Amino acid sequence: MPSNQPLFASERRGSSIHSDEQAAQEDTALLASQRQDVEPPPNKSRMWRELGLFTWAVVATAAVIVLAVLSQHQASHENDKKAKPSGKRNLVFMVSDGMGPASLALTRGFRQYEEGLPHDDVLVLDQHFIGSSRTRSSNSLITDSAAGATAFSCGLKSYNGAISILPDHTPCGTVLEAAKRAGYTTGLVVTTSITDATPACFASHANMRSEEDMIAQQEVGEHPLGRVVDLMMGGGRCHFLPNTTSGSCRQDERDITKLAQDKYGWNYIDNREDFDGLKLGSAVKLPLLGLFAYYNIPYELDRRNMNDKYPSLDEMAQTALKALEAATQDSDKGFFLMIEGSRIDHAGHGNDPAAQVHEVLAYDKAFASVVQFIEKSETETVLVATSDHETGGLAVARQLKPPPSYPHYLWLPEVLSNASSSAEHSARRLRAHVTSGGENLPDFIKEELIQKGLGIMDASSNELRLIIDTPELASVYFADMISRRAQIGWSTHGHSSVDVNIYGSSGSEALRGNHENTEVGKFLREYLGVDVDAITAELVEKSKTFTISGMAEKPWTGNIPTEEMLEAAVSVHERSNGIEP
Repeated sequence: MPSNQPLFASERRGSSIHSDEQAAQEDTALLASQRQDVEPPPNKSRMWRELGLFTWAVVATAAVIVLAVLSQHQASHENDKKAKPSGKRNLVFMVSDGMGPASLALTRGFRQYEEGLPHDDVLVLDQHFIGSSRTRSSNSLITDSAAGATAFSCGLKSYNGAISILPDHTPCGTVLEAAKRAGYTTGLVVTTSITDATPACFASHANMRSEEDMIAQQEVGEHPLGRVVDLMMGGGRCHFLPNTTSGSCRQDERDITKLAQDKYGWNYIDNREDFDGLKLGSAVKLPLLGLFAYYNIPYELDRRNMNDKYPSLDEMAQTALKALEAATQDSDKGFFLMIEGSRIDHAGHGNDPAAQVHEVLAYDKAFASVVQFIEKSETETVLVATSDHETGGLAVARQLKPPPSYPHYLWLPEVLSNASSSAEHSARRLRAHVTSGGENLPDFIKEELIQKGLGIMDASSNELRLIIDTPELASVYFADMISRRAQIGWSTHGHSSVDVNIYGSSGSEALRGNHENTEVGKFLREYLGVDVDAITAELVEKSKTFTISGMAEKPWTGNIPTEEMLEAAVSVHERSNGIEP
C-alpha cells in the first residue's frame, strides 16, 4: 500500500524548538558513554572553532570589499585614460534633435518592412548605444533646444531660450570656442539654419534664441573672440542677406555674406553645383561657409526628389570630415566637429511619422559615415551622439476607438512607405496652388496631394472638407491622416521630458549609464583637454566693452527678455518648423 508521505520527504523526525538540543545530547551520550540525563561539560574546542570561523568570515568579507573598491577604481582610472588621451585627437559630436527612444523603434520597424529585413536587423545607431541622458533645463522639466544645446556646449544648465547664456544673463564659454583657442580646427554641419539654437550655442551667445540676425554676425566673426568656426554648412541663408534682397529675412540692410568674405576671409557657397565642386571635402578651402537653403534644407523624404538642389546630411558630414582632416594633417591638434540631424525635431513638431523615419534614417547614415571615418583615420577620434530632447511625445501605437473597444497590437509601416511627400511639402504645394488661383481645388487636394503625395486612397469627405475650409492647418491635417492610418500616436506638438539615448565609439566609456545632459558637455571638454572656464572669464571681461555693428544701443548678447518674450520666441519657432506650412 503506497505511503501517504511525499516522495522526497525526509525520514528525520519533525523539528521542534528542542530537537537540536536533544540531538546534541544524544550524540554526546553515545560518544562518551554518558547518561543522557547528565549535563555534558562545556566544549571549549567547539567555542574556539566557532570564534576562528567568525574571524575568518570577517577578514574574507573585508578583503572582498577592498578588492571590489580597487577594481572599480582601476576601471574608472582606465576609463579616464581613454577619455583623456595624450597627443593629437579629433572629436565628433552628433545631435539628433528631437529624437527619443520611440523614434528608433518606429524607424527600425519601418526599415525592416520596407527593405524586407529580418526582425533582428538593427540600425547602426543601435550597435553603438551606451546610455541615456536626462534633459531638463534650469527653469523647466521640459527643455527647449537652446537650453539643451547650452548644456552640451557649456556643460551648464540654463533657461529655455538661452544661447550659451547663463540664468544671470552672463555668457558661458563653449567647448568649440575653447577648442579653437587651444588650436583645434572647428566645424558645424546642420540641416536647419546655421543660426538655429543647436549650432548657435557652440559659436555665439544670445539672451534669446530668436536673435538670429545677431547670431549670424557672431558666427562669421563679429564675436569677442573673433572668428571661432572654420567650417559651417547648412541652411539659414535668409539671415545673412540684406533685407533689400529677395530671399532675406533680416531686419536690416547688412550683407553678412559680404562681411564674412571681406573682413573674416570666408569662402562662401550657396548652391548644389558649388557644393559638388568641393569633391566631398578634397577641394575645400577653409574657412568655408555653405548656406544651401533659405532656412531649412527640406525633409529627406522631399530632398531626395530635389537632390540636384540640396546636399544631404551625409554628404555634408563626409565633406566636413575630409576637409577638417586635411586641414589638420600637419598640426599637432585635431578637430572638433558638431553634426546635427536637425529636422527630426521638426517632424516631431509636425507629428509627421513619414517625415520622421526618413530623417532618422538620414541621421543613421551620417552616423555610419563617421564610424567608417574613425575606423580609417590614423588620428585617435571619438564619436559621441545624443539628443537634446524628445519631440512630439511619440508612441508607436494608437487606439483609434475609445473603450470599451480594445486596441489591436500593431502599427502599419506600409502607410509610411506609401508616402512620397511630407505633410509640410504637401501643405506648401497647397498654399502655392491657392495663391495662383486655386483652380479645381478639391480635385487638386484629393488627387495630387493626398493620393499621389501621401499615398492615401481612402480619404473621407470630412477630411477633405477640413483641408478646404482651413488650408492654413493643412500640414497638421495631412500628418494626422497618415498617423491615424499607420496607428501612430502623438501626445504633443512640442517637446517632452523623456530621457534620450546616448551613443558612442570606443573612448566614450565614461558616458555609459544614465547621465545629466551637462555631463555630456563636460565629457566633450575633458576629452579635448580644453579650458572652457578660461573662455567664460574672457567673455565676461570683454562684455564690458565689446559691441556688434548696428547694435550699439544694446549689449552684444541682445536685450534681456521677459518671460513672455521667451515663450513667444519658442512658440514662433515651433509654428514655423513643422506645425504650420
